[in-house]
Amino acid sequence: MEEIIIRVKDKDKAKALYDLLRALDFVDSIATDSQAENADEQIQEDEAFFSVAGIWSDRDVSQESLRQKAWPHRS
Repeated sequence: MEEIIIRVKDKDKAKALYDLLRALDFVDSIATDSQAENADEQIQEDEAFFSVAGIWSDRDVSQESLRQKAWPHRS
C-alpha cells in the first residue's frame, strides 16, 4: 500500500479534494489533520466533564429538598 501526504492551504478546496478521493474505489482510507484535532477536542471535553465527578458526594441533596428551595411557598 502506498501513502501520499498532501497539504492544502484552502479549507474549501481541501474539502473538495477529500470528497473526490472518497469517491474513488481504490482509495482505502483518508485521514485529515482536522479529524485528529476534533478527536483531541472531544477527549478534552470528556476529561473536563469527568473532572467534576463526585462534587455532590458529601451533600444531602434530594429532589424534595431542591423543590423546597426552588419553590418555598409550596408544601
